[in-house]
Amino acid sequence: MSNTKRIVVIGGSAAGPKAAARARRLDPEADITILQKDPDLSMASCGYPYYIGGVFSDRKDLLSTPAGVVRNAEFFHNVKGITARTKTEVLSIDRAARTLHCKNLKSGQDETVGYDKLIIATGSVPRIPPVSGHDLSGITPLKSMEDTDYLRKKCDERKVTDAVVIGGGLIGIETAEALQRTGIQVTVVELLPQILMFLDWDLAKTIENHMKSNGVRIITGNGIAAYLGEGESLSGARLQDGTEISCTLAVVATGAAPNVALAREADLAIGETGGLEVNEYLQTSDPDIYAAGDCIETTERITGGRVLAPYGDLANLQGRVAGENAALGNKQVFPGTILSGICKVFDHSAGSTGLSVARAEKAGISTVTVVIAGPDKPHFMEGRPMVTKMVAEAETGRILGMQCVGPGDVSRQVAEAAMAIRGGLTITDLANADLPYAPPFSPAIDNLITAAHVLQNKIHGAMKGISSTEVKERLDAGEDLFMLDVRSPAEYEAMCLGVGETLIPLGALRKRLGELPEDKKKEIICYCKISLRGYEAARIIEGHGWENVKVMEGGLVAWPYELG
Repeated sequence: MSNTKRIVVIGGSAAGPKAAARARRLDPEADITILQKDPDLSMASCGYPYYIGGVFSDRKDLLSTPAGVVRNAEFFHNVKGITARTKTEVLSIDRAARTLHCKNLKSGQDETVGYDKLIIATGSVPRIPPVSGHDLSGITPLKSMEDTDYLRKKCDERKVTDAVVIGGGLIGIETAEALQRTGIQVTVVELLPQILMFLDWDLAKTIENHMKSNGVRIITGNGIAAYLGEGESLSGARLQDGTEISCTLAVVATGAAPNVALAREADLAIGETGGLEVNEYLQTSDPDIYAAGDCIETTERITGGRVLAPYGDLANLQGRVAGENAALGNKQVFPGTILSGICKVFDHSAGSTGLSVARAEKAGISTVTVVIAGPDKPHFMEGRPMVTKMVAEAETGRILGMQCVGPGDVSRQVAEAAMAIRGGLTITDLANADLPYAPPFSPAIDNLITAAHVLQNKIHGAMKGISSTEVKERLDAGEDLFMLDVRSPAEYEAMCLGVGETLIPLGALRKRLGELPEDKKKEIICYCKISLRGYEAARIIEGHGWENVKVMEGGLVAWPYELG
């Protein structure tokens, strides 16, 4: 009997090939096989929207190494020494016999494949709302290369004029941009009150406004009720409120569920979220079976809760751990996630990491937050604006989360914050962080450090902040707020709130204090473009005896509503 270890991987997208490659590097003698139902291997699925939208034109780029070599079965055999079998569907797992019952989709023949260690990387399946007309021609998810090819063909044909995207999450928003860039009029329909639920409402609204400025229609708080057809082809969509939208193409992006049918039938433990239950070694309830990627649930590191985290980078990281442990025994752990993510939305980006206020409070953590706005580089280097929201634990100052949107270098900000959260840093730690600085790359004080400084000011009482959403709610309720704009007259003429605010430029404020309310207890809300001058104004006013002075956080740049 051979002593060669048989490692079999089910799934050939991200986690599976990564696991197989890691196992091979660590065990050159193992017999390693990838079983993949689809015809392609190691697909760069996060790149699908950019291929559809024409950012790049060669389909092979989605399947190739950085050197341009297609990662097909021949590549895995010659370069990796791995047997990769495409169009092979695993029908069942016999845990007692350590065998897989498979079907060769090319020949139609049933086969049996044995294993010593098994890695399940079956990914996820799209959630398709079971509404009337869902089987009409012209309706597709965006999950596979087949879906991608279909949408790219539709864009290249230039016959579709109107499309609807059902769902305003990451995939929905990226797909909407891709279709819109090819000349299709796109309407995004989101059942929840906002798009991009990983953001708080005010930052999500900023991205929504940007999408609308690029021609995308956005409908929130409404869902799909039925697809309308002419014959067997899509002609429109009816929403839950009765609105009808004309369209000949619909992309269903209402989320995905862990693909655990095979695992469930094998009586492997399924976690509370619906994903495969694994331990820190990515071992399932069967010690000879590991799992990685979108099919598993994992630990959210800050609260310790269990979450689904269907991100391409995590799938690769998990695949690496699962592959090593399958080859060498349980040597490596996957510690969990802080749910870092980012997406491009036309010339803006939207990113987040860690906890939002709502998720922190749900976990019983009291928070302090701040919203700031500022350029990613100095003004003389043509810096581009960003809006940043930081969340910290009220008692300790520990950084819990951060969100950032805008045309500036959002990726840098989210990456910095992710490492700060991962390291358990407090705002005090971050306030003096030694980050690289030169004018072509950042302001002298990085935006993330500025956010920490402002949070320190709030905690220590040097600044009282008020959010733009609270200001708007109070204005809409008819409250008589004294709004003080401290920008220049030229700035005011170019852009203003238009709510009856008082304009006193910061440089003139000390001479014009008599124009402020006589009642020193009257609330005064100061702001400017990003509220840096607003903060200076608040300190001046408080220094002259006014007791209820606040700064509108983020200023006009962070104002997510229409301006006057």
